[in-house]
Amino acid sequence: MMKRIIVEKNSYHDSVFLMLINREIKKDTDAKDAVVVMGTEVNVDFLKEIGFSNPELGTATPQDLIIAIDAVDDDAAQRAIRLARDLLKKKKIQVEEMGEYRPVSLDTAFRMLPDVNLVIISLPGVFAAREAMKALEKGLHVMLFSDNVSLEDEIKLKKLARKKGILMMGPNCGTAIINGKPLCFANVVRRGNIGIVAASGTGLQEVSCIVDKLGGGISQAIGTGGRDLQSSDVGGMMTLTAIEALKHDPDTEVLVVISKPPAPDVAGLVISSLRETEKPSLVHFIGIEPSRPEGNLSFAGNLEEAARMAVALSNGAEYKPPTFTIPEEEVERLVERETSRMKGEQKYLRGLFTGGSLADEAMIVFEKGIGEVYSNNQAKPELVLKDPHASVKHTIVDLGDDVFTVGRPHPMIDPSIREERILKEVEDPEVALILLDIVLGNGCHADPAGAILESLIHAKKRAERRGGYLSIVTFITGTEGDFQNFTKQKDKLDGIGCVVMPSNFQASMIARNIMKKVAENGE
Repeated sequence: MMKRIIVEKNSYHDSVFLMLINREIKKDTDAKDAVVVMGTEVNVDFLKEIGFSNPELGTATPQDLIIAIDAVDDDAAQRAIRLARDLLKKKKIQVEEMGEYRPVSLDTAFRMLPDVNLVIISLPGVFAAREAMKALEKGLHVMLFSDNVSLEDEIKLKKLARKKGILMMGPNCGTAIINGKPLCFANVVRRGNIGIVAASGTGLQEVSCIVDKLGGGISQAIGTGGRDLQSSDVGGMMTLTAIEALKHDPDTEVLVVISKPPAPDVAGLVISSLRETEKPSLVHFIGIEPSRPEGNLSFAGNLEEAARMAVALSNGAEYKPPTFTIPEEEVERLVERETSRMKGEQKYLRGLFTGGSLADEAMIVFEKGIGEVYSNNQAKPELVLKDPHASVKHTIVDLGDDVFTVGRPHPMIDPSIREERILKEVEDPEVALILLDIVLGNGCHADPAGAILESLIHAKKRAERRGGYLSIVTFITGTEGDFQNFTKQKDKLDGIGCVVMPSNFQASMIARNIMKKVAENGE
C-alpha cells in the first residue's frame, strides 16, 4: 500500500465541504482511504491514529490544507490527489461565479454589513470562542455552532452575553428559528405564538415540526447548547435570558422548554423563571417523569406530547393525550404483519439515530417496556457500549456522537456513516428490527431517505435469504416546506415496506410493541 501526505500552507477551505469530498474521492478512484482536512490538532491526531505520519504533517497548522491518501500504488495515489485538487478548484470557481465577496474576518464582515445583529460561528473550538467574544463585545447575538469549546470559555461568553442582555446560543448549538428564519439544522415551519427554548437540536426540530403539522406556529425557537442546563457552573444562563426575552415578546403567548435532565439547582431556576412570565408554559425534561400542572406550568412526558400540549395551550383548548394517532386495530395489524415472518433466532432491536435527543427518547421508551438497552448515550455505566461501533443485544446508538464524526461530517449531512452501520447490523442473524430517524431541514442531506434506501433494501433481502424478515420502523422529523419535502421522503420509505410513524415517540412505541410480540413468539 502507498500512503501519501500533502500539506498545502495557508489554504483554508470549509471543513464540511472537505469532509464531503472525501467520500467522492474514495468512490471515484482506487484509494483505500482519503482524508482531506484542515490541519487542526484534532485532525492531525486523527491522521496519526489511522496510520498517516511524516515530518511535514507535524508542521501543519489550522490554516493549512492536508490531503492524505492511502492507495494500492503510487499511480492510484496520484489520481486521488488530482481528483481532490480538481474538486477543490471547482468549488473555488463556483464561489467566484456567484459574484459574492466572502470576508475572511469578522471585522471585514461587520464593515460590509453594519446593520447585522446576529452572527453564526462555525470554527474549530480553539478559535470559535475568540471570535464569539468579538461579536458579543460589539453587542451582537451569537449562534455558536462549534463544539470543543471549553467550559471555562462558555461561562465567560455567557456571562458577557447575560450582562449585555443578548443571546449566546451554544456552543454546539445546531438549531434555532429567529424571526421566522431557520438557522443551521432547523426546519421550515409556520409562524405563530409558541416560543421554544431548547438545549437539544433535534428535540427542538421534532417539537417545532409537530407543532407545524398540528396547525400551530413558532414565534421564536432558541437553542442554548447542552451544557447550559446540565452544568451547574453554566447555571442555565442562556435559558434564563431566552425565557426573559420571550416573556417580553408580544408574539409569544406560550413558552416551551426542552432539555435532557438538567442539574437540579438549574431546573429550579428554570421553573421559577417560567412562573414569573405568567404566560402558559410547559416543560419537557427528557427522561424525567412529568409532574402535575402547577399554576401556569404544565409538564410533558415526551417530545410529541410537548408539541401537542403547546398547540392546545395556544388555542385555549383542552389537551387529550393519545398514545397513537392511528386506530388501535391498525397498530395491531402492523405488529402482526411485522412479526409473522420472523425466525425464532431474531430477537434484538438496533436503533441507529442521527439525533441525540431522539435516540435518548427512544431508549427511554424501550427501557420502560423491554428492559436493558445498550448505548453510547447510556447514563447507566453497565449499559454503556464498550465499543460504540459494535452493538450488544438491544442497542440504540447516537451516530452524531463525536466518536463517529472525527474527520467526517455529522450523519445528518453525510448518511454514509449510517449506511455502513446498517450493512453491519444486518449481518447479525439475531437482529429483528432496525429503528431509524429521518431528519430534514436546512443543512441536512438533500435526500436523507433516498441516501440510505439501497442499504435498507439490502438489509431486508439479507434477512429474507436467511429465511427471516427484517422490520424497519422509522419516522420523519420535517415538514412539507423543507426542501427535501416530507411527503417525497415518506413515499420512498413506504415504497420499500418501512413502517413510517408520525413521530419519534410513536415509532418507538410501535417498535416496542413489535419487540414484545417477538419475545412472546419466542417463548
